[in-house]
Amino acid sequence: MGLTNPFKVSYTLYAIFPIIGLIISFYFVPLPFITFQIKLPYYSISTPLMINTSSNSSGKIEYANENSCDYSNGKWVRDERGPLYNGTSKYCKMKKNQNCIANGRPNTEYLYWRWKPNDDCNLPRFDPSTFLQLIRNRHVAFVGDSVARNQIESLICMLGSNNDDDSSKPKRLYHKGSRKWNILSHNANLSFYWSPFLVRGDMRSQKGPHYNTIYLDHVNERWARDLDEMDMIVISLGHWFDVPSIYYEGGSISSCLKLPQLGYCNHHVNDFYDPLRQALRVALNTIIEAKATKVRTYSPSHFEGEWNKGGTCLKDKPYEDGEKKVEGMDAEIRRIEMEEVEIAKEKAKEFGGLIRLEIMDVTKLALLRPDGHPGPYMNPFPFASKIVQNDCVHWCLPGPIDTWNEILLEIMKKLVLHSKAE
Repeated sequence: MGLTNPFKVSYTLYAIFPIIGLIISFYFVPLPFITFQIKLPYYSISTPLMINTSSNSSGKIEYANENSCDYSNGKWVRDERGPLYNGTSKYCKMKKNQNCIANGRPNTEYLYWRWKPNDDCNLPRFDPSTFLQLIRNRHVAFVGDSVARNQIESLICMLGSNNDDDSSKPKRLYHKGSRKWNILSHNANLSFYWSPFLVRGDMRSQKGPHYNTIYLDHVNERWARDLDEMDMIVISLGHWFDVPSIYYEGGSISSCLKLPQLGYCNHHVNDFYDPLRQALRVALNTIIEAKATKVRTYSPSHFEGEWNKGGTCLKDKPYEDGEKKVEGMDAEIRRIEMEEVEIAKEKAKEFGGLIRLEIMDVTKLALLRPDGHPGPYMNPFPFASKIVQNDCVHWCLPGPIDTWNEILLEIMKKLVLHSKAE
């Protein structure tokens, strides 16, 4: 007899921390267990598990052998199959700035690569039916900045590529405070919560203050108030921290970044690393105390120059293994995330050993793909005008960010096997 939901066999809440720039994912199961993914080996699994499903005729999830597979290290290799989707389906809704093909990008070679982990590991191609089986009766939330939105839009398009009927395709719903999609056939929900700092804060704008205002000791209730409804959370932060900011703690200004002209700020900091650490810690503590989590990290950008000042990302193929290293700001953010997850693991022990912490490290695979950004094709046919902006932070859809969801699926399959064993 099949299981209606593979995660319900577990008495544990899972939380995974994918490390890729600044994106964090949390996975929850209905009982007290957390699994954080930090830079630890990932496992692909292959003991068949029978699951009741209406979208997969076999009702079977295929796992690989439970041998250690470190998805964080590897190289990009050619794959002539190309992506699962092309952005033209009515079920594939994305921000226009990431639809590089529709915006006239002439070179499509960036679509024909796949991530090949080292040590003879294999990263299977994304299977929409399997993913839907695993999220049956579940709510998967993406929380953070526009990179989190970028990833969930990738996931929506990948799920929309299945050949099943319309009831198995994500449908957009109205939901106050977030964007939400429902998959009717599996009673599953996907959502995106805009919260670039994870804590309370107001972003700088052209019309308002030219600096961020961030309250480091208060979680952003926009997403935290819905924690009880979430089974998995993917969190992204970091890209909005490296701008002029005023930080508040205890209701008062604690420090300022890149604002030397402010006379009422008594303490000026040279970088944003400590504030970012504090914001991440507050978010993790909130989630742990609520139930469980899964985290992913910071995604490096590939600007050569500065935004709106001639900065570009015009490379047309991946870096070779060893050609590019994680260093500077990318390395520091990654280190902070790793350390904070270790601290969270200690706090999680208060749950009596029922909380597991892991991390998924995708920093390197993202760093090696400078060709995967929209660049000037964030706008339609950009060279028709004199001034060309370049987006070297987000990812073309389809593109390299689809690989993050392939890894996400493998982690979910691993959690099913572990929960079944327990």
